[in-house]
Amino acid sequence: MRFALYFALLILLLLLSGCNNKPTLQEYFVEKSEKKGFLSVDVSPSIINIDKTKLTNEQKTALTSFDKMNILAFKLDSTNKAQYDIESKKVMQILKDEKYQELMKVGSGKDAASVSFVGDENHIKEFILFAKKKESGFAVVRILGNDMNPNNIMNMISLLKSSNIDMAQLKPLQSLIK
Repeated sequence: MRFALYFALLILLLLLSGCNNKPTLQEYFVEKSEKKGFLSVDVSPSIINIDKTKLTNEQKTALTSFDKMNILAFKLDSTNKAQYDIESKKVMQILKDEKYQELMKVGSGKDAASVSFVGDENHIKEFILFAKKKESGFAVVRILGNDMNPNNIMNMISLLKSSNIDMAQLKPLQSLIK
């Protein structure tokens, strides 16, 4: 009987210690996507309208490694400055988790941008772009894929520049620019 009690307590401790209470970027996106002041857009690979028969093998690999892009933006106005400060600090705190490896950071304080990733250098699952500007707000972009690497990202940028982008998928972002 005593052994069963100790065993049950051990299992309970293992289960509780395995729980991670740290918020993730995905949870933040889900929580905020319908909230006032936020704008959420999901972009599929179909945004890149390009003749796939003319692509190099590297460009085809880059295109197939890209699954989707999630964009979450917070538009700053005269009534939500306090909320902007709170929310941008939340995102920065999430990105400090060791899961998110920072590649680059530009600026500081009120105007800043960073590029991070999840995975290892040759098998990246997610790229994260975070930018904030004290006059307009902030945006977080998650680029999700399979086995992405820096070469794939450079090829994707090249494809974006030379493709006929499907602007209908980006239409919700127009209100942020105004």
